[in-house]
Amino acid sequence: MRIGITLYPTYGGSGAVATELGLELARRGHEIHFISYASPFRLRGVTERVTFHEVVPADYPLFEHSPYAFALAVKQHEVALREDLQVMHVHYAIPHAATAWLAKQMLADEHDLKIVTTLHGTDITLVGRDPSYFSLTKFSIERSDRVTAVSAFLREETYKRFGCDGCEVQVIPNFINQTEYYPAHDPAMRAKLAPPDHRVLVHVSNFRPVKRLLDVVRIFAGVRKALKAKLILVGDGPDSDAAQSEVVRLGVKRDVRFFGRVDDVADLLRGADLFLLPSETESFGLAALEAMACGVPVVASDVGGIPEVVVHGETGFLAPVGDVAAMTDRSLEVLGDPARLELLRRGAVARAALFSADKVVPQYERVYEDVLRD
Repeated sequence: MRIGITLYPTYGGSGAVATELGLELARRGHEIHFISYASPFRLRGVTERVTFHEVVPADYPLFEHSPYAFALAVKQHEVALREDLQVMHVHYAIPHAATAWLAKQMLADEHDLKIVTTLHGTDITLVGRDPSYFSLTKFSIERSDRVTAVSAFLREETYKRFGCDGCEVQVIPNFINQTEYYPAHDPAMRAKLAPPDHRVLVHVSNFRPVKRLLDVVRIFAGVRKALKAKLILVGDGPDSDAAQSEVVRLGVKRDVRFFGRVDDVADLLRGADLFLLPSETESFGLAALEAMACGVPVVASDVGGIPEVVVHGETGFLAPVGDVAAMTDRSLEVLGDPARLELLRRGAVARAALFSADKVVPQYERVYEDVLRD
């Protein structure tokens, strides 16, 4: 099949999954065309059957802000027509599904382009709730030929918030590339992260308030009182400065390392003993899944789609949002008992295997095949 994929190319779960989906589809023989304002951060080098098309908005004095959405619609139309695309798979309703619908209207009778929209989270739980975008989000979802969501939680949120008249939202979970995320003992990496007698805790995110980065620091401070440990913080964002101040306030500066943004986190994850994800909400929890695939148990908040990924007592533990004490106790339960830690490591790997590309990508292929039969 000839498939266009429109995505946000920057750091984040939706962009990572959309890129990996395109690459996996290309490996399976499909022709893939990525369309965005920048090359996806996980798209490296030249890949057979994969083409990137850059969207460059016109910068005219007339416009106070560059009209990216219009430029995107034109590029989607141009690529669909020139490459004879069969499916435009857009990740995020706003603006991608809306611009895909506009591109489809411009094609008119020239070309029957099918639109598949995958909902990832904030397009429903945050952006879509804004009165400025609500009606357009609802319209974009309902005009898509097929709609998928990355978790049952997000599907129910979509129905609850938008109704989704005349459409059915199918759950297809995020997935991991097992050639990149796998368990392995790497003494060299472990030595870079901490001394031999220390435990290593890791958190990876965009450091936005919803990730509750200060809770990560506070949980670690509680753990550090009971045992020797290091905290590795990977990412960057609005709460970075506040987290650095909290590290100083709690007296754990010597044991916390800020790595900034890292393209390939798998090696870091393989050097860890525990992954912390105390988010306010998560539509899925891709970062937790990636950690589990590397054999790292997870202590996370019991919200959103996280319980669909992390199984309490088998792959880690769940606790109420904001309950730092409970998450600290659970972390110590994992880290203080080597036998329990090993059991949770094995459980994490087994659970993550259910979200492999081989199990998930064929579900998208069936969606494409189904929509093309309409």
